[in-house]
Amino acid sequence: MAAWITENMASIVIGLLLAAVVSLIVRSLIKNKKTGKSSCGCGCSHCPMSGACEKKDVL
Repeated sequence: MAAWITENMASIVIGLLLAAVVSLIVRSLIKNKKTGKSSCGCGCSHCPMSGACEKKDVL
C-alpha cells in the first residue's frame, strides 16, 4: 500500500488540489446565491435572459 502511495503521489496531490479548488468555487457560488448576487457578474438590465431570472419581491 505504501509503495502504491509513493508511486502515485503526484496524482494524489493534484487530485487533492483540484478538489480544493472546486469546493472553493462551489462555496463562492452558494455564498453569492444567498446574498442575491448575479452569477455572471453583471447587472440584469442589459441581459437577454433577464426575464428568466428569479426576481425577489421588493416590499
